[in-house]
Amino acid sequence: MAKEPLSEAGLHFDELNKLRVLEPEVAQQTTELKEECKDFVDKIGQFQKVVGGLIELVDKLAKEAETEKMKAIGARNLLKSVEKQREAQQQQLQALIIEKKMQLERYRIEYEALSKVEAEQNEFIDQFILQK
Repeated sequence: MAKEPLSEAGLHFDELNKLRVLEPEVAQQTTELKEECKDFVDKIGQFQKVVGGLIELVDKLAKEAETEKMKAIGARNLLKSVEKQREAQQQQLQALIIEKKMQLERYRIEYEALSKVEAEQNEFIDQFILQK
């Protein structure tokens, strides 16, 4: 009965019979909430560590991907350069082939002309020998 006037005044006795301002049930709920909050904060800390590790891993993979991308771009540019060099070389060789064909045609014409001259000279020699 002495507890009721104290309760009305906002004072309560706990399980150890200590005088408290809060009701024992409210104090217990507050303690449970405090422990749950501590567990929650610990879990949030662990979550932040896991997320931090994941972010580091993703950053590392992004850097590796960027490096590979640059290597691929370099290889593609090198391939284009080699292709252009081959095209230029092919054009040079085709020009050389055309030049050599023209030279061959000139030599063929010169050969025919010299063959005619040789035939004419042989005929002249034959006629000269026959006239003697």
